Amino acid sequence: MKKIRTGIIGMGYIGESHIEAVRRIGLCNLAAIADTNTVLAKEKAEIYGVEKCYNSVEELLGDPDIDAVHNCTPNFLHTQINEKIIKSGKHLLSEKPLATTFEEAKYIADLARQYPNVIAAVNFNYRMNPMVQEMKNRIARGDIGEVRIASGSYLQDWLMYDTDYSWRLDPKISGNSCCIADIGSHFMDAVQHVTGHKITEVMADLVTVIPVRKKPTKQTETFTSAKPSEYEEVKIENEEYGAVMFKMDNGASGVYYVSEACAGHGCYFNIEISGSKASLKWNQEENDRLWMGFRDDDNRYIIRNPNAISPEAKPYTNLAMGHPEGWNDAFKGNIYSFYKYIADGGKGKTLFANLDDATYIVKLTEAIIESSKKRAWIKIDEWRQ
Repeated sequence: MKKIRTGIIGMGYIGESHIEAVRRIGLCNLAAIADTNTVLAKEKAEIYGVEKCYNSVEELLGDPDIDAVHNCTPNFLHTQINEKIIKSGKHLLSEKPLATTFEEAKYIADLARQYPNVIAAVNFNYRMNPMVQEMKNRIARGDIGEVRIASGSYLQDWLMYDTDYSWRLDPKISGNSCCIADIGSHFMDAVQHVTGHKITEVMADLVTVIPVRKKPTKQTETFTSAKPSEYEEVKIENEEYGAVMFKMDNGASGVYYVSEACAGHGCYFNIEISGSKASLKWNQEENDRLWMGFRDDDNRYIIRNPNAISPEAKPYTNLAMGHPEGWNDAFKGNIYSFYKYIADGGKGKTLFANLDDATYIVKLTEAIIESSKKRAWIKIDEWRQ
């Protein structure tokens, strides 16, 4: 089988994660990378043995040998680059968010419909942890009964100090949200994916914990703990904490909270679904297992076991039981699902987040911001069409 030839745009933290994932997938071959930082692009190309290195989007898209392109650039560039990729006729895998506004996200999703041969996805990678897929399939077959309550959190600490700074705090680059768009979006995608139900109403409280920060005068990497020696004080508008109550289309209620200013947490993402018969809970930091809770029976852990996992989840687990699979494995699994769908000619069921899924997440994010400002519940479909 001919391998799908891949190009990756953006060589920051997440771009390098895409490089490592693509190199582990037999269906594709990393053929080119691109970044406006020519020195950085050449450095990554040399480290990973990538033959072609470009310093513009246009150069990469003009390469006839490239079949699929990953957009790993900062948020404010997503709309224009995703538009160019789709119009080039190449398959698209975009980092989230699809765009920084609902109008732009809807435009990109509608545009993609005009190019039916282009397969497009957005990288909500937690979907493809095998135990998240196991949770999804157990809920679908009725193991916990009727879905009644959904809850969870996603906590990090990389924006805890006033000397911490990220472009995600700048509305001009990130859009008008930091932690809801960055990590709250993962919870919203995951809860809808595993339950099969949409969030239809939201009520939110967003907080800018540190209103003034020391922005380094020199560029720093995401998640760095180094304190800048030279900086400028800047006013912060985007939130580092958010709490959201929500309703789902089946009548279920839910709540989640997210923050990037909670000491001791690197990637504490957990989700719990409570049903009429039992509950299921998954924690990313213990991602090889599901907790299942009962009222009239012993609670239990379901340990990832390729020999016992549901058939639908089995393609996304690779190691024998007891050999932990982690974040990078789920990341790879999500990208694999994208390439498998391409290799199958765009036929069959998709498990990755499509552009309509991602557009709805942007819509939810905007509704959450509006809810926090108005201190009121917002019904999503009545709020914006």
